[in-house]
Amino acid sequence: MPLKTAIRGRISPFIVMEVMRAAAEREKSGANVLHMEVGQPGTGAPQGVIEAAHAALGDHRLGYTVALGIPELRQAIARHYQDYYGVAVPAERIVVTTGSSGAFMLSFLSAFDPGDRVALAAPGYPCYRNILSALGVEPVSLMSTLEDRFQPTPELLDRARAENPVHGLIVASPSNPTGTMLDTEAFRALVNYCRRHDIRFISDEIYHGITYRGRPDTAAAFTDDGVIINSFSKYFSMTGWRLGWMVVPADLMRAVESLAQNFFISPPTLSQIAAVAAFDCHEELRANVLRYAANREMLLRELPSAGFTELAPSDGAFYIYADVGNMTNDSEAFCRRILNEAGVAVTPGVDFDAARGNRFLRFSFAGSAEEMASAAAALKAWRAG
Repeated sequence: MPLKTAIRGRISPFIVMEVMRAAAEREKSGANVLHMEVGQPGTGAPQGVIEAAHAALGDHRLGYTVALGIPELRQAIARHYQDYYGVAVPAERIVVTTGSSGAFMLSFLSAFDPGDRVALAAPGYPCYRNILSALGVEPVSLMSTLEDRFQPTPELLDRARAENPVHGLIVASPSNPTGTMLDTEAFRALVNYCRRHDIRFISDEIYHGITYRGRPDTAAAFTDDGVIINSFSKYFSMTGWRLGWMVVPADLMRAVESLAQNFFISPPTLSQIAAVAAFDCHEELRANVLRYAANREMLLRELPSAGFTELAPSDGAFYIYADVGNMTNDSEAFCRRILNEAGVAVTPGVDFDAARGNRFLRFSFAGSAEEMASAAAALKAWRAG
């Protein structure tokens, strides 16, 4: 008789990782792949971070740090909120984490009990749902539409609460996979709704800094009771350094610290030391964003000529979400065809929306200008052929 497997582990895979594996297998066979599937910058960490890491390797023993993160980094993050948003956030409420993934774990474990219900927009980042499910918390999909900018609304929350209580709301602005942003009034309305109905507000801000129509709002401007999650992976171009942070409300601080001590001991020490320098690298990082903007403009121009005409606005991040219902009702099979026949790796919408993602694709434009132009040309040739 086989040994049992835990129910908590029976969650959906992160499908973009499956696409990456298929693309790697194609490359291993000698075939070319143009990558539009992966949500990571095509650039490495900024030079100042690299230099700080080299110095740390020579000068530090690189042992454990305190669980909440080194004081220098927490203070640098606090200054960032003042400099970038004009919002005062005490360093004492900032927790450095092992990527934003560690922050999601800590926030969900500290804020919710098994059986609680947490609302989030569909389409949305799949790991929200999968982590919540693994923890015994019920993800509640808010079936947003293009008219809602694929974002939560008070009306969608009303419908969810009419079925059963809602204990939390996750908001991502800019979002993955759509790249859409909430305007200030819509953001404030959601925060106020959650305050009135005792719903914990969790703001995923990991794509802040990568926007094309103004600066996004941080939840810290509207509430001290929400949990804010950010990362060094996207704007700071440090995916493999596995470093993120949280702004934690006072009532959750002790729980988050205890969980962090037991789950992670501390975030990666080398990454923490080097990341302090990241806040002095904005000139280099803004140049990255200009490249994303050029890729975005090119794809918004070229994708419709390849038949991809129904596109979400892509206000920020580095994604374009396309409705391909006029071409397929099976986005996974369609993505396999695109990879095998055009040599372009893209992500099926079922990763982000289990109910309707069969008719959507996500294109990432985080790669180089040359790779994105080649991918657009390959898609046009494939559709024409």
